[in-house]
Amino acid sequence: MCITPFVSLYKRQLPPQSLHCITDLTRNTQNTQKSAMATDFSSIPLIDVSALLAKCDDPKMGEDPGVLEVVRQLDKACTEAGFFYLKGHGVSDALLKEVKDITRRFFELPCEEKTKIKMTPAAGFRGYQRVGENITKGTPDMHEAIDCYKEVTRGMYGDLGKTMEGYNQWPQNPPKFKVIMEEYISICTGMLSHPFIPIPMILFPGVEFFILMMILLVRAELARKIMRGIALALGGSPDEFEGQRAGDPFWVMRLIGYPGLTTTNGTHEAMKNDIGW
Repeated sequence: MCITPFVSLYKRQLPPQSLHCITDLTRNTQNTQKSAMATDFSSIPLIDVSALLAKCDDPKMGEDPGVLEVVRQLDKACTEAGFFYLKGHGVSDALLKEVKDITRRFFELPCEEKTKIKMTPAAGFRGYQRVGENITKGTPDMHEAIDCYKEVTRGMYGDLGKTMEGYNQWPQNPPKFKVIMEEYISICTGMLSHPFIPIPMILFPGVEFFILMMILLVRAELARKIMRGIALALGGSPDEFEGQRAGDPFWVMRLIGYPGLTTTNGTHEAMKNDIGW
């Protein structure tokens, strides 16, 4: 995600009284001179955010060399790739393994089992999508997925949020799916029902399946701290996107399964559209 579209997305989501802060940030960062995200990067950046997390609540964090290096990397990743991997995030390896394993087990189930939680308007477009049901730039995506969002009760955001009103659909099979995912969401967001601010996607790769965790931001722990680094990258203060300006964010998690590639004459055939992001 490019810094400039990133700012534009804020403008579409925040109330009018908050837009002046976005304009100020846009003027204060040299990266807004870049009109488009690069498309020729060869790999997704891997960023160690441990220095940022360690100093995140220090009033002088913006002066720390370690924090500034993380901020530089976040800025570069958002501008040139739009995605990044994280390490040093503090989420346990054991929990990440549980998330990946149970997601893989779900996608290995028969179709009739997976469609028990089929995405519907009644659920606020949360739930399971079959391969090819999601469309990117007019082309079906060659993946299946489960979409989970912050749960929105009736009237929470008035008419603006009506489409997103609903609750997450969790499968009964595999067992403990809901428990594991809600633990993971809680660690990443600090809450299960609070948040709207976009941060770039965080990817945790498996073998044939990729779990895509896209947090469109939140006011607490891991996501809040990463957002502080992004605020610095935009030329603002660390708490620029906290409090009244962005105090009620919205999280999104998309769990994606890419089917194995077919082979012809012993070679892999590329998917026509494996974007899925």
